[in-house]
Amino acid sequence: MNINWYPGHMNKARRLIGETMPKVSLVIEVLDARLPHSSENPLVPKLRGDTPCIKVLNKQDLADPVVTAQWVTWLERERGVRALPLSRDAPEVARSLLKIGQDLVGQDRWNRVGGVHAMILGIPNVGKSTLINVLAGRKIAKTANKPAVTQHQQPVRIDSRLTLLDTPGFLWPRLYPAERGFRLAASGAIKDSVLELDGIAFWLCGQLRERYPAGFKARFGLDELPEDTEALFAAIARKRGAQGRKGRINMRKVSEIVLREFRSGMFGRVSLETPADIPVEADSEAVELA
Repeated sequence: MNINWYPGHMNKARRLIGETMPKVSLVIEVLDARLPHSSENPLVPKLRGDTPCIKVLNKQDLADPVVTAQWVTWLERERGVRALPLSRDAPEVARSLLKIGQDLVGQDRWNRVGGVHAMILGIPNVGKSTLINVLAGRKIAKTANKPAVTQHQQPVRIDSRLTLLDTPGFLWPRLYPAERGFRLAASGAIKDSVLELDGIAFWLCGQLRERYPAGFKARFGLDELPEDTEALFAAIARKRGAQGRKGRINMRKVSEIVLREFRSGMFGRVSLETPADIPVEADSEAVELA
């Protein structure tokens, strides 16, 4: 199953970002800490060029802390890039972003009359608007637990030295390799209404079963994990009353349960990818594109 979601407003957002980028001194790209590479837009490096960049690993309170530390090291290998893990309930850490921005841009440029303009980028539903509201100390940007809430660029004055340019969340035309699309869909970056939820949840169960078996067993009260994902779906259906006549599995209900509880962090702190996955998936991407 190939997953792609690229409505017209995303193409417009990409074009406007390209037009505005020469005017900004700093780029803040918000990533999902559970899937930093999959949520890192491959169009951004070309758009930002040499502009300094802060990679915010948002929702780190939902991600495996050991894996997040690996991602910080990986991301900061790139010149002009700093990585900042960020929890949804830690505004004081969010404000440390301002200090990192000053270091990257330079004090003289940061303190000049009019200050600097920074562009905040990220995939849909990754938490850009929430971060802006924390930095501003007031509710300015609209927030919601669904993708594609912001659909227009809007400047937000943080203080006398910093203006943030909020941009719509946008993906890219083709999501390769397939695992990348599955991760984005599982995280909520793609509208559920355009997805086959059964397939996404089935894939996610397989990942959690392999990477975090103890947390999966604890969440569903399982003494042992079934041998395959299909049997695991059946076990969840029995545990959560998602069976119909003659024990038939209600696939839709099980899928909604798995996705909802993953997105809410009910499986514990889990990550769906590590830096070690990148070279393996690069080979897979090359095969798919060929």
